[in-house]
Amino acid sequence: MKSNHQKMLDGEAYDSRDPELLELYHQAKALILAHNACDSRDLARRREILSQLLGKVEKGVWIETPFYCDYGVNIEIGENTFVNSNCIFLDDNKIRIGKNGLIAPYVQIYTATHPLKASERIYQDGESTRYHTSTQPVIIGDNVWIGGNSVIFPGICIGDNVTIGAGSVVTKDIPSDVLAFGNPCKVVKQL
Repeated sequence: MKSNHQKMLDGEAYDSRDPELLELYHQAKALILAHNACDSRDLARRREILSQLLGKVEKGVWIETPFYCDYGVNIEIGENTFVNSNCIFLDDNKIRIGKNGLIAPYVQIYTATHPLKASERIYQDGESTRYHTSTQPVIIGDNVWIGGNSVIFPGICIGDNVTIGAGSVVTKDIPSDVLAFGNPCKVVKQL
């Protein structure tokens, strides 16, 4: 029988309050707290914390504080990528960001999703109210700039050399070498 952790990564319905997942969550929250409180000049300590928190963090990655995520271990960030302040990466599944990325402030990347109908989404487990949850990975290519306050939905792939305009809501895949923006985000120009 699959663990809830494996179901989560496989995109199947899972229990987010599973003890193993809760422990991963609490470990991540402790590391996030340490990272967000770390002196900005203490580059070695910041790097050490990020290497413990994230699944993969290549050289030259800079993550401004505050930064938030669910588990951390499902996030991979390529070399020289810059993540600005107040970003939220809900990494219930894999989030892969390529090299030389620019992630502006308040960018939100979601991998979790829920059934649309409330009757399918909400259930009782004893005296606790629970929510059916499944996930899809988010893949972002190399040399991508994502403008501030953008939201990226579960299951999205963004190609290489893409610029996403500020305030975009990315609900569909974006091919390489384009400028895209809007709500919903649409390709407006080849680059």
